[in-house]
Amino acid sequence: MSLYNVFDIAGSGMSAQNIRLNTTASNISNANSISSSQDKVYRARHPVFAAELNKANDLQSSNAAASSVGVKVLGIVESDKPLQVEYSPNHPSADKDGYIYKPNVNVVEEMANMISASRSYQTNVQVADAAKQMLSKTLLLGQR
Repeated sequence: MSLYNVFDIAGSGMSAQNIRLNTTASNISNANSISSSQDKVYRARHPVFAAELNKANDLQSSNAAASSVGVKVLGIVESDKPLQVEYSPNHPSADKDGYIYKPNVNVVEEMANMISASRSYQTNVQVADAAKQMLSKTLLLGQR
């Protein structure tokens, strides 16, 4: 594997963690929203990641080591956890039966996801920086 491929791998990791951070921020910002309908209430969203396995399998079968394998974002899915239903007949957003609907967002879980995504992003930055330093040192070897 070329040292330049490290930048591709770290870059795909940073991109994936950026999507994870944005999704988590969206979940946290909508955690206290209220709706009068189950259809309109915000549902927690989570990104789905996968290693680019097809690319990795192709590389392995052809014995090519020149390419890199990164992280692919397959999509963002809504959580299927049950919504929070609360009986509050005096609330202005209550439905005809007196219920309000709150998102299925667990703020503690989302904060843990945010810390994890932030640290993963930071690790990918450190990997890219280490590769940059190694390339710089390699270039300096030829000058002596």
